[in-house]
Amino acid sequence: MKFSIERAVLVKAVNQAQSVVERRNTIPILANILIEATPDGVSLRATDLDTEVVDRAPAQVERPGGTTVSAALLNEIARKLPDGALVNISVDAAAGRLNVQAGRSNFSLATLPREDFPVMANSEYSANFSAPAPILRRLFDKSKFAISTEETRYYLNGVYLHVTQADGAPVLRCVATDGHRLARVDAPLPEGAADMPGVIVPRKTVNELRKLLDDDEAAIAVSVSETKVRFATPTLTLTSKVIDGTFPDYSRVIPTGNTRKLEVDANDFARAVDRVATVSSERSRAVKLALDQDRLVLSVNAPDSGAADEELIVAYADDPLEIGFNAKYLQEIAAQVDHDNAVFLFNGSGDAALIREGGDTSAVYVVMPMRV
Repeated sequence: MKFSIERAVLVKAVNQAQSVVERRNTIPILANILIEATPDGVSLRATDLDTEVVDRAPAQVERPGGTTVSAALLNEIARKLPDGALVNISVDAAAGRLNVQAGRSNFSLATLPREDFPVMANSEYSANFSAPAPILRRLFDKSKFAISTEETRYYLNGVYLHVTQADGAPVLRCVATDGHRLARVDAPLPEGAADMPGVIVPRKTVNELRKLLDDDEAAIAVSVSETKVRFATPTLTLTSKVIDGTFPDYSRVIPTGNTRKLEVDANDFARAVDRVATVSSERSRAVKLALDQDRLVLSVNAPDSGAADEELIVAYADDPLEIGFNAKYLQEIAAQVDHDNAVFLFNGSGDAALIREGGDTSAVYVVMPMRV
C-alpha cells in the first residue's frame, strides 16, 4: 500500500474515525485503525465492537492495499505535522511497519494484520430512508441531555428513535428519560421511514452522530433493523448496535391535565436559575419557584452556605403556587428552547411540570419536582 494525502484531510479523517476507539483495550487490534487504499481513495475504519465508523477521504493512491495501525498514535502524528504538508504513507510488509513521511519528518509505526481487524457484519435493514441533517440534529440534540447514566437501567442509556402519531399525523420521534426528566421531540416523517422498527440508539452513538450532522446541506441516509442502525453521508458511515431492551411507556409520565400556565423568557429564566443556584449545596441543587400574579420568585436556601432569591416579571394568571426543582434540570431544559419564551404548565407542587417552546408542541419536556 502506498498513497499521498493532504495533511488537513488526514487529520479530519483520522480524528473522526478514531473517536470511537476506547482508551483502554484488552484486545490490541481494537486500539488500531484499519486503513484501506483503493484506486478511488482511502478509507479509515475504527470500531469498539458495538460502534463502527468508516471515513472515506480523497488521496493519490499509487499502490492499493491495507493495514492497521495505532489510532491514537496516527492521530497525534497527523495533528503535529506542519499545515499544508503532503503526507506520504506506505507499508513495509516484510518489516510489518507503516511509514509516514511529510517534509523532513519520518515515522515508522508498528502494524497488526488487517485480517485480524473485526468488521461489523452487514445487517439486513428493514427500513431505509433519507433525512436532512438539520432535522436529525434537532431530534437528537434536544433529547440527548435526558439520557440516563444509570447502568442498571440500561434500556434508558440511549435515545428511543421510533415512528408514531402526533395530532393525527405520522412523525419521527426521539425520546430520552432518566426517570427525573424527559424529552420528547418530533419531526415530520421522512419518506420510506413508516415501517421503521423502534430502536434505542446508545449514548455513545448519539454523540458520534453529531459529526455527521454539522453540514446543513447534507442528506443523511438512515438504515434501521431490529439490532442495528446506520447513518451515512457520502464520506462518513456510522454503524451501531442498538440497545437490546424495551423502552418504557413514556406517554404515562407526560402530564395532560396541567392547567396553571407560566410564560417566561427562556434566557432570562436560565440565567436567573444559574445565579440563585450559586449558593445551593451541590448534592440537591434545589431551587424553589414561587408563582403569583405575573410574578416569579426563584429562591435557594442552603443552611451551610447561604440564601439567594431573584424576581422575574412573567405571564402568570393562575392561583399562587410554590414548587421546587433541581437547578441543573431546569437549566438544561431552558437551554433547549429555541423560541424566546418557555411555557411551563403546572398542576400542583407535588406533580410533574410540562415545558414547551412557545406555542410549538413538537418538543415537549417533563421534569419531576423536588421537596424544598
